[in-house]
This record gives sequence, C-alpha cells and structure tokens, in this order.
Amino acid sequence: MRILHLPKWYPHRYDDQDGDFIGRHVAAIAAAAGPGAQVAVVFAAVARGPLASFIEEDIDRTGPVPTWRYYYRARPTGWGPLDRLLKLGLWLACQRRGYRAVRRHWGGAGPDLVHAHILLRTGLAAWWLKARHGIPYVVTEQWTLYLPARVAQVGWGRRWLTRAVVRRAGALHAVSQALADALGALGARAPRTAVIANVVDAALFRPVAAGADNPDHARRLLHVAAYHDRVKNLSGVLRVVAALRPAWPGLCLRVAGYGPDEAALRRYAAELGLLADGTVEFLGKLPHAAVAAEMAQATALVSFSRAETFGVVLLEARACGRPVVATRMGSVPELFAPEGAFGLLVAPDDEAALAGALAEVLARPGQFDGARLRADAEARCSPAAVGTAFWALYAEVVS
Repeated sequence: MRILHLPKWYPHRYDDQDGDFIGRHVAAIAAAAGPGAQVAVVFAAVARGPLASFIEEDIDRTGPVPTWRYYYRARPTGWGPLDRLLKLGLWLACQRRGYRAVRRHWGGAGPDLVHAHILLRTGLAAWWLKARHGIPYVVTEQWTLYLPARVAQVGWGRRWLTRAVVRRAGALHAVSQALADALGALGARAPRTAVIANVVDAALFRPVAAGADNPDHARRLLHVAAYHDRVKNLSGVLRVVAALRPAWPGLCLRVAGYGPDEAALRRYAAELGLLADGTVEFLGKLPHAAVAAEMAQATALVSFSRAETFGVVLLEARACGRPVVATRMGSVPELFAPEGAFGLLVAPDDEAALAGALAEVLARPGQFDGARLRADAEARCSPAAVGTAFWALYAEVVS
C-alpha cells in the first residue's frame, strides 16, 4: 500500500517539537511497513517569518518518509478579513501541490489510503480526495478540544463538519477511549474505531543505570508541558509547591516546556517566592534527550492538567521507572489502570488533593515498582506495536 499522511501539526522549520507525537506515529508506521509499502507526508503551515514568495517549500526525499513541507505567508495583504480567506486558499494550494509531487515521486500512482491527522482542514482535504478519486481515508484525532472539559468551545459549524468528515472515513483512530467516546457523543462515528497509543521511545526514556540515583534528588519533582496555563494549570502546581515547601526542606520543582504563558508563569513563581531560593527552576524548551535525563533523575512527574487526550509525557516518565501524580480526567485513568500501580490520581483543580498525593510520593518514593512501570510503558507504546496496529487498521479499510 501507499499511504499519504496529511497532518495538521508536524515538526517544521520553526519548531522541531510541534506535533512530534504525530511524527513518531508516522515513523512507527514507516518502520513497520511491509515490502513495497510506501509512506509520504504533505504538511502545510503559516510561516512564522518573512517569505520571499507567497509559498515556500522544504522537500526531503532522502529518509524512510519522504516529506513535503510548505509554508505560506501569515499576512498576504495585511488586511485581516481578506487575509483569512487568502490563507485558506494558500493552504489548499499547498495541499494540491504536495499531492501532485507525491504522485510524481510514486511514478504517477496515487495513494491507496489517506491518513488525516487532527481535524478539521486535513479531514476535509481527505474527504475531497475520496470524492474526487475514490481514495479511502482514516482520521486520527488527538486534540483536547473535543474532550468534555473543552467541547463547549466547539461551534455548531465545526461540529457539523466534524460529524460529516468522520462518518465518511473508513476508520476513526483516537489515542484514548475517552476521546473516542467524546467524539461519538458529538455524533462523529466511523464504520471502525481504533484506539492506538502514542509512541514512547523506550531506548531514550529509560531508568538511570544501577547506582546512578543521586540521594540529593529524593525531593525533586518534574513538570513537562506546554505553557498554556488554562489547560495545563501550572499555576496550581506552583501554589501547591509553595504550600509544601515549609514541610519539605530542599523540595525542588523543575519545569520544562515553552508556550505563550511562560513570562506570566515566571512572574507568578517569583511572586510566590519560589525562584529566589531555587525551589522552582524553569528549564525552557528541552530536546527529548534532556527531558529523558530529567525524568530519570526525578522523584516523580507531576501533571495538573484540566484536559488530556493521552499525555505522552506520563508514559515517558513510566518508561524511566518514575511514578506520576496526575489528574483523574480525560484519558488519564485509562493509562493508570489498575489505579495506584503506576502513580496517584487527583481531581482537576483540587490543590489540597494534589498536595497530599505529592507528600505521599515524597515520603515513600520506593512504593512504586520501577521495573513494572517500564514494562507497562513498553507494552503500550513501543514503536513496533503501534506501527503494526496501524497497518492492520489500514488493511481493514482498504479491503
């Protein structure tokens, strides 16, 4: 089979971590491909800098996944209402150019299946290719927007189009049953539904070598997430750490990530007095290897998110043999069954419960079996298992 991937988010020239979880899916699919199977990616995004022309392209045909990346101007004319329409036209032009380039690369043959990642534009493009050329498509959704905590933000037009796109797909793939159920509640149901996990690189995310644990890190917490406080609620974590600090001398919270609320969160941590004595340290954007090193040295990972479709960092910590304190919402309970074996869960926004759970983990860091944590992460999220599951789904749809 020839599989064409159309992702909404994907690593690109401006941010090599944007949509990296989709990149891992695509890499796992390519690695699990059988003889003669081919995989390609067409991705288009608004440019975050000046362009010499309306559209620029980056083409990489050297690796296992030939990829066409297109960037189009953020302000084609400088007039907002017209630019919104023009940007949609530029995105469509990029998709058309990419589709034709992939066909040329494949010797004139079109894809046997289109895989659209993250609605809505990519799904509409896949729907058009099905209507025009009879190519079946699969939809992958990972966006927290469709979870109950955020679905009120979805307007009636998007709801209608989401239902239409998913119903005409050969299959809907969600990274959690909670997300699949949430889409089903909107009426977005396909003939097949598959729940396939995100990918964790267990070769990178692994426990530290025997004897390498530093006792000075026995009170080190780690938070890894985008700085979107309305969703990730890092400000709540900061308040809890400030409250715990008197009872836990030497307590340290290390914060990795980047995003629009970074400056505000740094100011808030300073107002709480958490920066002056080093209780909280902002690490900024880290490469995956650095994140893995931080996880391996932490007592526990803490997540106080209000919406989560999968939470790949939760499983990356597990692959490092580290427990997690997280919120009981969205897909998270699925990842922690049986509850209590892999970490502790609390209700969203319940700062007293979060403080109690963190105190318990800090007091008894050895209560969780690191070998069991790692084995579970490998079984759920290995690239081989994920890639094989996708090819089985493709075969069902195409046949």
